[in-house]
Amino acid sequence: MSEKNTDNKLCLKTIYEVLGENFYIPAYQRGYRWSALQVGELLDDIWEFSQQGGGDSSFYCLQPVVVVQVDGRWEVVDGQQRLTTLYVILHYLEKEHLRRELIEAYKKPLFTIAYETRPNSAEFLTNIQTDSADDNIDFYHIAEAYEEVSRWFGERDYNDSNEFLGVLLAKPDASRSVQVIWYDLSDECSNNDYAVDVFSRINIGKIPLTNAELVKALFLQGDNFQRDEARLKQIQIAMEWDAIEKSLQDSSFWHFIYQPQAGRRYDSRIEYIFDLMKGKPKGAEPFFTFHQFNADFKQRQGEDSGRCVDAVWKEVKNYFLTFDEWYRDRELYHLIGFLVDCGHSIRALKEKAEEEGLTKTAFRAHLNTKIRSEVNCRLDELAYGDGKLRRVLLLFNIQTLLSTKEADVRFPFDRYKIEKWDIEHISSQTERELKGTSCREWAEDMLEYFTESRDHSTVSVESLSDDIAEYVQSLLGLLSVEKIDDSSFKSLYDDIVAYFKGDDIADLDGIGNLALLDAATNRSYKNAMFPIKRKRIIQNDMNGVFVPICTKNVFLKFYSKKLGEVMYWNESDADDYVKAIQEALSEYLPNQEVSHG
Repeated sequence: MSEKNTDNKLCLKTIYEVLGENFYIPAYQRGYRWSALQVGELLDDIWEFSQQGGGDSSFYCLQPVVVVQVDGRWEVVDGQQRLTTLYVILHYLEKEHLRRELIEAYKKPLFTIAYETRPNSAEFLTNIQTDSADDNIDFYHIAEAYEEVSRWFGERDYNDSNEFLGVLLAKPDASRSVQVIWYDLSDECSNNDYAVDVFSRINIGKIPLTNAELVKALFLQGDNFQRDEARLKQIQIAMEWDAIEKSLQDSSFWHFIYQPQAGRRYDSRIEYIFDLMKGKPKGAEPFFTFHQFNADFKQRQGEDSGRCVDAVWKEVKNYFLTFDEWYRDRELYHLIGFLVDCGHSIRALKEKAEEEGLTKTAFRAHLNTKIRSEVNCRLDELAYGDGKLRRVLLLFNIQTLLSTKEADVRFPFDRYKIEKWDIEHISSQTERELKGTSCREWAEDMLEYFTESRDHSTVSVESLSDDIAEYVQSLLGLLSVEKIDDSSFKSLYDDIVAYFKGDDIADLDGIGNLALLDAATNRSYKNAMFPIKRKRIIQNDMNGVFVPICTKNVFLKFYSKKLGEVMYWNESDADDYVKAIQEALSEYLPNQEVSHG
């Protein structure tokens, strides 16, 4: 075992550096199970990497190999499948390409793999015979992998194989190499139970190691500190780490700085801070961020290691504290939260804020300029489906809250993102023909509106006025049959629509007839008329369900100048609503005279 292996608890190792090591697969692990497809994909990836142009030093990185030093060999906690596949590839190249052992060509032997409960598998690895593949399941998968390796190299000539091997076994100082993330848990594993726990979490729970865990191990390596201060420094960083993670677990804080991305989920949210610090690009390989931090530590190797760790950790804390300061500032919280929701990079905003000579006032002016670019439109030209419509209505809610300076009320970006708020018509599009289950849902809604109940058996018409009682009787009749008759439904529908109908809205899809609603509420009453929607909004608010302030104001007719019928949404209501939006957003919208009609 090399001295280097005992010194580096978490590092990048070339496959060349792994040669000569002795690995041991404990009983708690299953056997080798990679398919031919997975083996082929690994070969393709390494080959594609070897063919990339450019002179800069780079490497192809495999997933972590997690090990524990036991009795002079490495017990493999995670990485058995990758190590076995590498062994099969190198064994093939020894036998069929080099036609001599690696120790002759590279002065280092191929690593070994032994098994606690499957000794025959170790022997089979050194002499893979496809005619013995059916003897047990391990032999079968190893032989299948060997056949795929043989097929893959069989399609390439000697020079190709030589080039592949040169990159696969490149030395650490080579311009191109294949490397693994080497994670030595020996210090933590005072007994075998800890190794089993780690294996269970990674493999049985299907939770892979994350950049955050690997970066944390970089910071907490005991070799970073003087012996007498190591434990104290480790505790300090661990406590501060947990405090940052706790703040990021606050949904309000998290969704202020984070815009959910398709296919990207942070189990440890501090990893998002690390990704921002290192500028992780879209589509980057999984351990990009760990590699960047590892490079930081290597670059500062000439410094005192304790001071190096302190300096890098201070950068992490300061990065987080900038966001924490913004979060606590009510105005910055809303302005930045809006821009993040619009897709602006919070990393770019932070870089702007830290430009030399830029005052806080100038930074706020910069944010407002960015916001203007997001809502640069005429309100009377916006229509349902327009991408800027959601931004305008979101900003309207935000500005309404900001204008209430005496109350520390904040827009809930977490609720907005998690509940998927949508754009909905205030006055429903009554020309839409209802069919099937929509007819029954509409009838149930109307019955509940008139009687406060959706239970047909408890409905009483005795206390209702004659016209309402007539509608209720008709609704009960419709709902009592298995299939609602289209003509009967249409007749009753037209009568009730006429009962509630106010003036026609000139533009049903214009902003004067649109508001923000959460997806669940929107689905529940997209076909309902204004009084039904109004009643549900009021009920939700009374029950403590969050309702956007401007949506609530719309259905309470807060913006309407005329104290007319509260059961209708009229043209004048729509006009007053648009004027209220224009006034609230006058700082951001282009100068315009808006006439809704």
